Amino acid sequence: MNFKFDLPDLQAFAAVARYASFRDAASALHLSQPALSRRIEKLESALGVKLLVRTTRHVQLSGVGREFARKNQLWLDELETTLLSVDVLAAQRVGLVTVACVPSATRYFMPAVLRRFHERFPKIRVRIHDAHAGEVLEAVLQGVADFGVNFIGDKEPALQFTPLLTERFVLACPKHHALAAKKSVSWAELCHYPYLSVGVSSGNRQLLDQALAGLQQRPQTVFESRHVQTLLGMVEAGLGVAAVPQMAMPAQSELICAVPLKAPVIRRQLGLSTRRGQRLSPTAAHLYDFLLAFKASTTTGS
Repeated sequence: MNFKFDLPDLQAFAAVARYASFRDAASALHLSQPALSRRIEKLESALGVKLLVRTTRHVQLSGVGREFARKNQLWLDELETTLLSVDVLAAQRVGLVTVACVPSATRYFMPAVLRRFHERFPKIRVRIHDAHAGEVLEAVLQGVADFGVNFIGDKEPALQFTPLLTERFVLACPKHHALAAKKSVSWAELCHYPYLSVGVSSGNRQLLDQALAGLQQRPQTVFESRHVQTLLGMVEAGLGVAAVPQMAMPAQSELICAVPLKAPVIRRQLGLSTRRGQRLSPTAAHLYDFLLAFKASTTTGS
């Protein structure tokens, strides 16, 4: 016997048995009637029996169908009880997770992920170690953090790097600036304006320097800061313009805006870093999986 059916097929049959109507069952399951019929046919084919007797106006359970409907409902009820018990166990789980994370990521998506994570696991404490990319790398390598959220480390042999999303660098400039109204700005154009940059020890600076190494004209730094957020404050004060990761830009600002940079377009890839061969604790693995789930629904600056 070929038992190739799944949970939605069992739920479909349970609904038809309950409502004695394909139309009402399809409505309850938010399915079309043809889709519901295909699920019932699949289940009957897998079991090798007719579960329903169909007429032009009515649908009834066959003798086998009545017995199967009773057992099917017991299975579904037991499954629901099991899933509820899993939720209870999850809510009771305790522990501490330490995540090393670059500051731009802590601003952009970590708060939303942590909010959902706390709702699911209210007794798990999360410690965010926000630091520069190199410091995040070191925290993971030294075991200070369970895992890291970083844009470097994909070439580090001792680390496993799992991509999350890709974002581009944009120009941060005052809204009244001459470049603010442009659809995009080339790097060469920045040579005509005061340019702000993070220091040479920054992972972002190293990435940009490598990407711009072949340019004949590239902006020269007038003001330098250790942190991207400090740069943005200086841009707000009208001291110049800066190239920053897109996710570092404030969602809403009355003072500054972002303009895509081109020639070249420079992107960075954000990902999760763990020590190669490391097995995450159950609590850390839950948060790691939450972040991976975020990957499926987010793409920045593509």
